[in-house]
Amino acid sequence: MYVGIMLSVDDNGEAADEELSTYFGPAIGVITPSISDDRMVVTFTCFVLVCLFVRQHHGTHRLGITFAPIVILWLLSIALLGIYNITKWNPRIFQALSPYYIYKFFRNTGKYGWASLGGIFLCATGTEAMFADLGQFTATSMRVAFFVVTYPCLILQYLGQAAFLSKNFSSVNTSFYASVPEPLFWPVFVLAISIGIVASQAAISETFSIVQQCQSLGCFPRVKIVHTSRWIHGKIYIPEINWILMILILAVTLGFRDTTLLGNAYGMAYTSMTLVTTLLMALAMTLVWHKSLMHTLLFLLFFGSMEIIFLSSSYMRIHKGGWLPIMLSSVFLGVMYVWHYGGRRKYLTDVQNRISMKRILPLGPSLGIIRTPGIGIIYTELATGIPATFSHFLTNLPCFYQVIVFVCIKTIHVPHISHKGRYLIGRIGHKSYQMYRCIIRYGYKDVHKSNEDFENSLVMSIAEFIELESEGSETPDWPGDGRLAVVRTSEKTGMRMVMSEAANMAKRCVGDVDNGRSSSSSISNWGGLAPATAATAMRSSSKSATLRRLQALYEQEAPAHHSRRSQMRCELLDKNYKHPRVKEELMELMEAKHAEVGYVIGHSYIKARRNSSFLKKLAVDVAYSMLRRNCRAPGVALSIPHISLIMAGTNYYI
Repeated sequence: MYVGIMLSVDDNGEAADEELSTYFGPAIGVITPSISDDRMVVTFTCFVLVCLFVRQHHGTHRLGITFAPIVILWLLSIALLGIYNITKWNPRIFQALSPYYIYKFFRNTGKYGWASLGGIFLCATGTEAMFADLGQFTATSMRVAFFVVTYPCLILQYLGQAAFLSKNFSSVNTSFYASVPEPLFWPVFVLAISIGIVASQAAISETFSIVQQCQSLGCFPRVKIVHTSRWIHGKIYIPEINWILMILILAVTLGFRDTTLLGNAYGMAYTSMTLVTTLLMALAMTLVWHKSLMHTLLFLLFFGSMEIIFLSSSYMRIHKGGWLPIMLSSVFLGVMYVWHYGGRRKYLTDVQNRISMKRILPLGPSLGIIRTPGIGIIYTELATGIPATFSHFLTNLPCFYQVIVFVCIKTIHVPHISHKGRYLIGRIGHKSYQMYRCIIRYGYKDVHKSNEDFENSLVMSIAEFIELESEGSETPDWPGDGRLAVVRTSEKTGMRMVMSEAANMAKRCVGDVDNGRSSSSSISNWGGLAPATAATAMRSSSKSATLRRLQALYEQEAPAHHSRRSQMRCELLDKNYKHPRVKEELMELMEAKHAEVGYVIGHSYIKARRNSSFLKKLAVDVAYSMLRRNCRAPGVALSIPHISLIMAGTNYYI
């Protein structure tokens, strides 16, 4: 019944259990791969674990096709073994399903029976793994799979072991393998190892997913996220977490060397997670489903009381391995809190120090500096206003790019956002300023892919916004009011902007210009490309030898990115525009795109004031600074070409 109710909670069809188990999920991910149903040799266990982690970067999309057959074969095997033991040893064991024996158990065992509840609860572990697959399967199909296949097979196996122990109590420590017929021992043993690997892989993958979602929500330091499958969404690999997990799991396996201690640790983590899940479920019933207070209290009393009893039994084993998940969860929670606290204070400081538009607009279209051809993409966390780092360029640099785009990447509290509704584009100031604001929205389960053609998508989004703006205004010089519009970018068919394969033609044109040939003959061979593209090729020849040498060095270091950029070109379609000025503005945008694209990232370093408390100094100056120095740099996380990156730093005291 509990499984059926919990499967009703989802986040737009996605599993909500991963968010509920955030704090205990990594602890379970460390403990689960270390547990085995038998006392295998520790060296063999470590060998299997190392092999499992070493191959994580290949992904599970190929090996994953064997997981479902292994699970089905395992469930059928344990069900048949249960039926065999029931038939052979004690057919009357079905009487144990009566609730009367629960009362009889506690009457005969007393406090020792209560102390054993933590181990008994382990028979229910693993049900939360079904919920993590809710995004791939419907809740109805998972309910049917659990109640028709999983639950009956488990009940038959447990009844079979009970029937075996009723006649062979001396084999209690090895009841499972002792109950297997001798001819089937090795096939069942190999199958048990296989199902252990599948369970371990599920725990590892869930840990990757939890860390990725925490990072998207700003609660975990930036780490490298690799897509392991081109076709299957959500298959990711995080190298840093993978190796940390491997080291922790090997340390636990070699340090504990006892499945009893590992079982106590796993029971502590699992019972704590179920209680937290039940409490949050009560909030969902009240705030989301709008159930009455009486329904919520009945749910808490029925399920919460049982979980508190099981949890109290698990806490009796803190000194026997139960301390491990508490320690791991505390460390993980501490990292999350420090990173979120530091990031939040930095964001609030940026908001307080942002520049008002009243200080920028009086400078005029030139902004008081020389505007050079190109597009300057300024990353900022501010959705409104101008970041303070931009004022450094206006006061310390003599020139800046002709087109300025303030890009803000926001993670929305929904699982996924389609590419068509991801870009919000708006204009800053008058059209002559050529300043835009772009808010890129991601769901907390969306992963930024390094191979996304961000530059062209952004330019095409701005071009689409320019046309939408002209269609909604009466005059071409309409100044705009700062409103943002959802632009469907390049996925929409019949776009006014198209992508063309012009790399080879561009190279030939550049080569002709460098060799001193007539530029007009080269341009005439471009067959309909925008004149800005040809102008860009001619400008490239005017670069100094040092710049060309640096460009060539970058192309050798990042051939994939350069190849992708050089093969994609933007051009205007031949159509009639409502205002002639619109076409000129689009041409200027294309010319700036083909000239150069620069990226600006502002670094706001925060430090605690001298009169701050010791805990604040420890959190900000030590813990947060250490995490910031050792996590991935923003430019690397955003896959920004190093040669095009400009960094601007500011120190703030909080």
